[in-house]
Amino acid sequence: MSTWSRMAGVTVLCTVASALQAAPVRIEALITPKAESRLEFADGTKHYVLATQREGKASGTGPLAGASMLEWGLHDVLPGTGATGNGYLVFSASDGDLVYLKYQFRAVPVPGAEGKPRNLINGLWEVVGGTGKFKALRGSGVVRINAPSDKERLWVLEGDLVDAAEK
Repeated sequence: MSTWSRMAGVTVLCTVASALQAAPVRIEALITPKAESRLEFADGTKHYVLATQREGKASGTGPLAGASMLEWGLHDVLPGTGATGNGYLVFSASDGDLVYLKYQFRAVPVPGAEGKPRNLINGLWEVVGGTGKFKALRGSGVVRINAPSDKERLWVLEGDLVDAAEK
């Protein structure tokens, strides 16, 4: 798909979203591993693929604040070079209603404190499904992921959500 086609699609989505009164959201969720599986390449590169499930609680603004968040991700990692990742985030409200977000990210290594490298992890998300009160929820935005520890990941999602059922 050409850049112009993508830009036209984004323009149409933004126009539709503003006609339906998009609500800006900011969600933060500190998540920790629930299950992981790792494929290590035996070629000396330290390259690995990580299939992960991580979970935590979402806070912030918008209809997903207070929900539980579960990541189902596949991350392709080459230490020192960076990583790419994609997968789904499942938000579960206290009443059992669900929202499914698809995400993708790119991690870029940069120098950190005391010469220790760190990754800048940024990407995109979009709503791809929902149940109950979230069935007509639509939206998209950007994601930033920080690593406060070896196991924890702090997800920060910003963007817009629209209840497409409202007129």
